[in-house]
Amino acid sequence: MSHANAALTPRARLRLAQLVVEHRWTYAAAAKMFMVAPRAAKKWADRYQAEGPAGMVDRTSRPHTSPTKTSPDLVRQIVRLRWRHRLGPVQIAGRLAMPASTVHAVLMRCRINRLSHIDRVTNEPRRRYEHPHPGSLIHVDVTKFGNIPDGGGHKFLSRPQSRANAQATAHRTGERGRDYRPRIRTAYVHTVIDDHSRIAYAEIHPDEKATTAIAVLQRAVAWFADRGVTVERVLSDNGSCYRSYAWRETCAELDIKHKRTGPYRPQTNGKIERFHRTLADGWAYARLYESTDQRNAALPGWLHFYNHHRAHSAIGGLSPITRLNNVPGNHS
Repeated sequence: MSHANAALTPRARLRLAQLVVEHRWTYAAAAKMFMVAPRAAKKWADRYQAEGPAGMVDRTSRPHTSPTKTSPDLVRQIVRLRWRHRLGPVQIAGRLAMPASTVHAVLMRCRINRLSHIDRVTNEPRRRYEHPHPGSLIHVDVTKFGNIPDGGGHKFLSRPQSRANAQATAHRTGERGRDYRPRIRTAYVHTVIDDHSRIAYAEIHPDEKATTAIAVLQRAVAWFADRGVTVERVLSDNGSCYRSYAWRETCAELDIKHKRTGPYRPQTNGKIERFHRTLADGWAYARLYESTDQRNAALPGWLHFYNHHRAHSAIGGLSPITRLNNVPGNHS
């Protein structure tokens, strides 16, 4: 494809070459008509005579030989220092006695110019994956948010005001901890996200016990089934609720294969970990809530926005619902 500033497109080149070769125009006359140099007109005419219309397309500008190109052995040394020691271009250049710009060019070519592209544990390039259809794999996890005292918490108010609100809430509920301190407790948000479509399901509970996680899974599977999605696999971390016999038996009853991430490997479940950050920014800490109930009431509306209207960068700027099949009003 021609670049933005090209004087001639492939179709215009063909017309120019045909005027010179078939209609016997001079190079100067054809060049003047198309506002290019006579030398350019001769080039396209010669190429048309040699290759026909196929010769009018763009060609790579890469030279046939590059005598000064960085040697493969030196490239291997640069990559080794980048992977094993996580050094930057300046540090690598100092060790190998070469320009930092050359090191940066090699890292760009190998697509490891950003340390975020290299896994911290294995020092290997990160491998992205996506299952082929909805329901092929769902991710499950639990994220925690502190409950909000009456009047609001410290995320939007000053610490003294937040403590005063906590004291007032504890006086109303009678919830006290050690040293007679107010006990606000924690909200456990059980989340489920489909690997292919990124469509999400979430429930708020006061605990993360196995019985709660199992009930969430059962309702999530039914919720996906209502949208034409059959869940085949579920991926979780190694939390106690997901290691229980009851969880395993429930997965067997639902005909779902259960997989767990490796120890200390949250990256494997990275899609739902990233969703938790979006959940926190878009819902939990998006505005001042004057009570936990007010925040909880906002979750269904935010989930609808996330699933139906929010553009998701990982799926080409589409909303997750567009990747589901058999959804009313959606024929993808």
